[in-house]
Amino acid sequence: MRLLLGGSVAAGTGLVSGRAHADAYPDDASAAMHPMSVPVVQSGYGGNADPPARLGANALDSLLIPPPAEAPKPGRVREVSLWVNERPIEVAEGKSFAAWTYNDRVPGPLIRATEGDELLIRFQNRGMHPHNVHFHGRHTVSQDGWQPIPSGATETYRFRAGPAGLHPYHCHALPVSQHIAKGLYGALIVDPPTPRPPAHEFSLVLCGFDLDGDGRNELYAWNGVAGFFARFPIKVPVGELVRLYLLNMVSGDPVASFHLHAETFDVYRTGTRLEPDEHTDVVTLAQAERAIVEFRLPERGRYMFHPHQVHMAERGAMGWFSAI
Repeated sequence: MRLLLGGSVAAGTGLVSGRAHADAYPDDASAAMHPMSVPVVQSGYGGNADPPARLGANALDSLLIPPPAEAPKPGRVREVSLWVNERPIEVAEGKSFAAWTYNDRVPGPLIRATEGDELLIRFQNRGMHPHNVHFHGRHTVSQDGWQPIPSGATETYRFRAGPAGLHPYHCHALPVSQHIAKGLYGALIVDPPTPRPPAHEFSLVLCGFDLDGDGRNELYAWNGVAGFFARFPIKVPVGELVRLYLLNMVSGDPVASFHLHAETFDVYRTGTRLEPDEHTDVVTLAQAERAIVEFRLPERGRYMFHPHQVHMAERGAMGWFSAI
C-alpha cells in the first residue's frame, strides 16, 4: 500500500487540501527493513493490509490531512462535538492500550478555524472519571476548561479562536499527567486572516503509550499508530511546498524533536508569526510545544523523518516522505 496525496485549492483561500489514498505499492515493504524499524510494531502493516480497524473509514485522512482553511467571515460560529470515552484502542499490530479518548481516538479530532471565528465546543463526559477539555491560546478565563466535569455530565465552552497558530487541547482534570498520558489531547489549527501560501498540508501529533502502567512509554507514534508511516510513506510532489503542523503531546519524556533527513526546513514556532524563526533540520519541542515547518523535496526519493530521541524512532515514531 501507499499513501498518495491528491490536492485541490480551497476556494477563496489559496490553500491546498488533500486526501491520503491507499493502493498497491510493493516497494514500501523495504521501509520496514531499516534498522530504526520495530518488527513487532511493523509486522501487521505491510503488503495489502488495511490500517487498524480502530481508525475507522477515512479517519486516517482526518488526522493527517487538515480540513481546508477558510477566509475570514464575521460572525461565523464553528460547532464542535467532543466526548470522552474510556476504551482500549489498537496502537500497533496486536498491541492494545487502555486509553481515555476524545471521540474514540488518540489523538482527538483535528480542529481548524480562522482567527476570529467563534468556537462552540459541546463536551460530553461518557467516561467513568471526571474529565474536561482545556484549549491553549487566548480566550475568556471563564472558558478555560479546567473545571472537572463529572461522569455522565455535559458542558459547553464558547470562545473566539486566536491567536493564529497551532494550539493543543487536552484534559485538565487532576491528575493532569495521567489524563494526558492516557490519550486525552488533540490539535487546533487557527489560520491567520491573510492565508499562508498554498501548500500540501499535514498534521503530525507525537504520541507516547505506556502499555504496562510502569510510567515509561513502550511505544511512540505519529497520529496514534506506531510505525504506520514507516510502512505507508506520505507521498508529496517533487518541488512543491509542504507544510507540517507538528505537536508534541508525549507524556513521561521531557523533550522530543522532529528531524527530516536530506533536507532542511523553515520553522514557525507555535505558528503565531508569518516569518520563519529559523531554518534547520531538527526542531526540538518540550511537552505541548508545537511548530509549523515548511519545506520542498527537490528530487524523487524517500526522505526519513523521526524524533532525534532515537529510542522514540526505534519504538514506532519513524516515518517517510516519498517525493514522487
